[in-house]
Amino acid sequence: MLQPPKNFNPEPFRYHEEIELEIEDLTNLGQGVARAEGRVVFVPYALPGERVRARIWRNKKQYSEADLMEVLKPSRDRVEPECGLFGTCGGCQYQHYGYAAQLGWKRQQIRDLLQKMAGLEVPVNPCLGDPGHTYGYRSKITPHFRRPPEMAGTAIGFQKSFSRAIVDVNGCPIASEGINAALPAERARLKSGKGGFRRGGTLLLRDTAEGVVTDMKAVVRERVGDFSFKFVAGEFFQNNPHMLPRLVEYALGQARGEGIDYLVDAYCGVGVFGICGHAEFREIAGIEVSEPALELARSNAAENGVANIRFELGVAEAIFGDLTFDPRKTVVLLDPPRKGCDGCFLEQVLAYGPARMVYVSCGPDTQARDLRFLTEGGYRVLDVQPVDLFPQTRHIETIVTLERG
Repeated sequence: MLQPPKNFNPEPFRYHEEIELEIEDLTNLGQGVARAEGRVVFVPYALPGERVRARIWRNKKQYSEADLMEVLKPSRDRVEPECGLFGTCGGCQYQHYGYAAQLGWKRQQIRDLLQKMAGLEVPVNPCLGDPGHTYGYRSKITPHFRRPPEMAGTAIGFQKSFSRAIVDVNGCPIASEGINAALPAERARLKSGKGGFRRGGTLLLRDTAEGVVTDMKAVVRERVGDFSFKFVAGEFFQNNPHMLPRLVEYALGQARGEGIDYLVDAYCGVGVFGICGHAEFREIAGIEVSEPALELARSNAAENGVANIRFELGVAEAIFGDLTFDPRKTVVLLDPPRKGCDGCFLEQVLAYGPARMVYVSCGPDTQARDLRFLTEGGYRVLDVQPVDLFPQTRHIETIVTLERG
């Protein structure tokens, strides 16, 4: 009999005890949720409505964790994954879940988070997705390796599910065709020792207008609708070029409104929202904390012939200090990093008091936290729109529109 780990808690289930469970729900990490012996049991890769056989590997104080051993009664939404590494590689959580069901679950996830974390009972629109690009959509991947790649047996790939180990990845079905064509040569280069790595590291493959680049410091281009944007290959830029124009269009559509003359593009990066929406506003101010990003934003505006936008370095203590826009005629568009807005920014935006805000987020939990602060500060939610930029994964982008009450 396999001996349990030294720190294993044997209550209420024995180590590797197998139990049958009815899966009721999913967590925001994509794990199936069941109940047994009066407690929650988490089972990765199990879907709502399924009956499964699972094997316990850990008992915590309030829940247990189990491995999926067999699906006894499959969900009608269960499909065959396209990747042979699904379930081992931690990059995807939903390849076994039909795409329509993925969109439905992501919508429900946003609804639940807003209710639980922000105290908001508001309608959530159906999730915007792209059934034509559920695979082959990613324009950037960053495979990792833990030791010099020329050493025999070194894995070059992505982190294993529920582990820090690296899974060796020769191709990625959610990455673009160009990336998958370039990946074998890059792996071979690293394996030959030409990369010059003395220990572990990270490889970049970014599919751009110039082709697939691997230099993290290279300045590259991407088109969004009618506009071209320069950015640094290793820095943040949305990596689903098929859905990005729809996200930008929807956010700017929410930003427009009667009596709105001015747009403040906060966390503006290289200027995508402001430049794409320049024709809809009298003046636009882009605010960013990164000086290199601001220089690229200014260059992007000039190259796209946009004259009614200016970009300013955002100083934490006085983000809106030099802004001359009448707040009653201004919309603030927020697109912060996954950690959300910091408290200083939220206090200042409330003090400024724009007529409208559009909050774009890749972190629905931190967005919900910030929305509680904003609604308690006098704003009300008008619209909630999930956007699926990351099919087959647990990740979701959300656009929330607020108006001053």
